Amino acid sequence: MQLQQAVNTIFVQLADSLSQLSQPQYSQSCSTLFNNTIGQHVRHIIELFQCLENGYESGTVNYEKRKRDTLLETDKGLAGTLLLEIHRGLNKPNKTLTLEASYDEHVTESIAIDTNYFREIAYNLEHTIHHMALIRVGITEITNIHLPDNFGVASSTIKYRNQCAQ
Repeated sequence: MQLQQAVNTIFVQLADSLSQLSQPQYSQSCSTLFNNTIGQHVRHIIELFQCLENGYESGTVNYEKRKRDTLLETDKGLAGTLLLEIHRGLNKPNKTLTLEASYDEHVTESIAIDTNYFREIAYNLEHTIHHMALIRVGITEITNIHLPDNFGVASSTIKYRNQCAQ
């Protein structure tokens, strides 16, 4: 499946970059990330995929009800293991889902939006790329690690850049 392959590609990039970070660097505050850490961004990526996987059986996905597990922010080994587990679990068939969310901070009731599993994988893929762009900023601030040129760049942007280069 094209979506699963795309997720694999970015998860490999992310896992490779995490393997080059020291444990302290993974959980170090970055001023360019408004004092957030690389680990916090990785946790966010993982937990959104976990919400999708957990909601698959029930048919309802709610990203707002994620765990916010601080262990994922400080244990890069655990984060790498979970990225692999998530990727392995993405081979389910498409099915209709309901997305529950409250988009207004002053409202407590959730709304229900029709969606499907593949659409939510696509959403999480794009969301991950966005966070990888932020992770790139943090890595650049605190290390000299060389990241792939396309780290944190959407595939549509990569294709566009390749066309312009010809």
